Amino acid sequence: MGFDRQQLEAFSAIVEMRHFGEAAKRLNITRGAVSQRLRLLEQATGCPLIVRDGNVPTPAGEALLRHIRVLQMLEADTLRRIKPTDAQRPRISVAVNADSLATWFEPIAWAIARENVALELMVDDQDHTLPLLARGEAAGCVSTSDEPPTGFLAEPIGAMEYECVASAAFAHAYFPQGVGLHSILAAPAVLYNRKDGLHELFLEKLLDFEVSGYAAHFFPSPFALLAAIKNGVGYGLVPCLQASELIEGGELVRLAPNHRIQVNLYWHHWETAPSNAQIISDLVVRQAREMLIQPNDQAISDLGEDELVE
Repeated sequence: MGFDRQQLEAFSAIVEMRHFGEAAKRLNITRGAVSQRLRLLEQATGCPLIVRDGNVPTPAGEALLRHIRVLQMLEADTLRRIKPTDAQRPRISVAVNADSLATWFEPIAWAIARENVALELMVDDQDHTLPLLARGEAAGCVSTSDEPPTGFLAEPIGAMEYECVASAAFAHAYFPQGVGLHSILAAPAVLYNRKDGLHELFLEKLLDFEVSGYAAHFFPSPFALLAAIKNGVGYGLVPCLQASELIEGGELVRLAPNHRIQVNLYWHHWETAPSNAQIISDLVVRQAREMLIQPNDQAISDLGEDELVE
């Protein structure tokens, strides 16, 4: 069966806007027309496509949304080949974790944006970007998982390395004898958000048992988190790409210099993609492998996504 283009546009707009009224504004039609087009599309497919509580796609809707995204990229690629001067920029969404965006991914994002597309970056924790891809909301994502959803490929791109740091004054006040259980329970940590499991992993690997009950501040921005640590609010894990220069300049000190964490990252993308989407995936993989730690650099090929390097 063939799909009705207007019905697909209405469905896509509902998912993107999470609201029937906002979808109607985007399409310049009435809310009733949006509802009718969705209803007709669901009748044509024979299954519900939207969960009305939250306006998120059902599993069938996720599959359809992926089809729409591929179709949009394919149409844009075809139009560019036919008449390059009139080709519109297709919108492409990429899911990436905040630490990557703040360090190595930003110049890659600039390069993607120059590929005649309209880029949307969707930011979440590195362990939570994959659902955005599976739901069809993103065409590619950076994730710690090496298991791609059906219809996608996962390519290893390297590892990010983190180390535990604090300001010199904070380290002197809370860790005069080093990092131990007593000092950990007394010192406030600085974490990205409540989904951030990296700090607990670090403590568990460092002490060889799980630790809970410590105080934590949450700063949901890599730059805000780093600034909080620099200003003595607490201690925490920071990407070495951010920390190294500050350590050399004396603004930060290492609390556990022999205990760093490397997090393996993977680029997930469509298994079968239009040429313009494939160009973007090739760009991401190539440049990421130049900027991230590779297995040959420090023999990390056998490390899992949460292994500690000692």
